[in-house]
Amino acid sequence: MTNSIALVLGLLILAALGMDLLLHGTEHLVFLGKKLFDLIDWVAFWR
Repeated sequence: MTNSIALVLGLLILAALGMDLLLHGTEHLVFLGKKLFDLIDWVAFWR
């Protein structure tokens, strides 16, 4: 992955989180954080 692709992906993720924050508030970020933690655990298990 090149630096420019990583930068674009990072900006897209930040923009999506910003839109979620503006539209739905902070309670959804807690839910997404918990689900991300579960995903990381699941991926680490299969590694």
